[in-house]
Amino acid sequence: MTQTDASAPDGMPDDPFAALAGSFAGRRALLLEDDPALAEHVAERLLAAGFAAVDRFDAGEAALLAARNGAYDILILDRLTAGMDGLEMLRQLRSNPGTSADAPVLMLTALTGERQRVEGLLGGADDYLSKPIGDEELLARIAAQLRRVARRAKPVSNDLINGPFRLSPGARTLKLKTAEGERLIDLSPLEFAIVSELMTARGQPVTKTMLWDRCWVEWTFLPDNFVNIIDARISALRRRLKEQAPELGEDLHPLIVSARSQSLVFRDLDAA
Repeated sequence: MTQTDASAPDGMPDDPFAALAGSFAGRRALLLEDDPALAEHVAERLLAAGFAAVDRFDAGEAALLAARNGAYDILILDRLTAGMDGLEMLRQLRSNPGTSADAPVLMLTALTGERQRVEGLLGGADDYLSKPIGDEELLARIAAQLRRVARRAKPVSNDLINGPFRLSPGARTLKLKTAEGERLIDLSPLEFAIVSELMTARGQPVTKTMLWDRCWVEWTFLPDNFVNIIDARISALRRRLKEQAPELGEDLHPLIVSARSQSLVFRDLDAA
C-alpha cells in the first residue's frame, strides 16, 4: 500500500481511503449481483469500509421490491441477471417511486460498450462501472455519489472554501486570499476542471479514472496511456499552483498529493 505524500501536514490522514469510514458509517447499500463470489467480495469490502449493511440480491424482481420498501443510500446494479436485469429494475424504480427511488445508482457490469454505457446513464444510472473494478475505484465512486446527495440536501453557497482558496464553479475561478485581498489563480479550463473535482471531494480520494471521465470530456474512450497523460498534467498543475501560491510555504506544496497508486487528493488546508 502506498500512502499519501510523506510531507502531508498535521491533520491530513496518511490514507484518505481509511478516512472514508466516517462517510460510510451507518450507510446501507443494495447490491444486485448474481455472481456469488463477486457479490460476497463487494459486500465484504463495503462492510469493511464502514457500511452498516449490504443487502444482496441475485434477481431484479426481489431487488426492486426491496428498493421500493427499504431505505438505501446507494444501489449497485448488474445488467446481466436472470429475469429482470438491473437496467429494467432501475427503470421501474424511477418510474414508480418507492422509498429508495432517488438513491444514487452505480451500474457494475460486463456490458462496457459505449452504447450500453449511454443506455445505462439515460436509463437513470448516476455512474457506470466496468467489471472487473478495483476496490479503491469502487469506494471512491460511491463516496463521490454520497457527496453529491449531501450537497443537494444542504443548499449552501456554490463557492468551495479550502483554507485560503475560494473556488467558484459558476464563475469558474480559483482565488487565493492574501494580506492584500483575493488574488486570481490563472488556470486553463482543464486545470480548473481538475482542481474543481479534487476540491469538491474535500480531502477524500479521487481516482485517476474518475478524473479522466469528468475532466477529459472531449475523449470518447479510455486510452491505454491515460494514466501517463494525467500524471503529466498533474505535475504541471502542481508547479503552476506552487508558482502562484508561494505564500503557503514549502511544507504545503505540492497541494495535490497521491493517495495509494491511482488516486489523488487536494490537501485539506482547513485541517492544516
